[in-house]
Amino acid sequence: MPYEFQVTFDAARPHDLADWWAETLGWNVEPTDEPFIRRMIAEGYATEADTMTHNGALVWRDGAAITAPADPAGLVSLPRVLFQLVPEPKTVKNRAHLDVRVGAEEVESVAARLAERGATFLHRASRGPHSWITMADPEGNEFCVA
Repeated sequence: MPYEFQVTFDAARPHDLADWWAETLGWNVEPTDEPFIRRMIAEGYATEADTMTHNGALVWRDGAAITAPADPAGLVSLPRVLFQLVPEPKTVKNRAHLDVRVGAEEVESVAARLAERGATFLHRASRGPHSWITMADPEGNEFCVA
């Protein structure tokens, strides 16, 4: 039986990074469930310190997730990316990264827009007829625009 999975990134500011990636990919930030959060606090499973306000909504402090827009037919299990709070900063190159496929004719313009929004250009590369730009998101996670 195949399994579902999510990709998880460590983050210093998970909600801000989720917002950045949702806009980058055209995805959605998962909505918060404020009544559930308040119930978990009331029942002693969490404390106010486990929460914060982000964009005017009560959220869990330690993470935020994004999902692809819904499959209209509901036939495909959609991927999820989670950004989780960690105390230490990123210090080394990622061992895995996302390839954002935009099409050869869009690579330069998309990379320029991402740089305007806080991404950092790292380098250009190519193999045969394929080329890409490697960048880093606002927290330094590498990704490629291809």
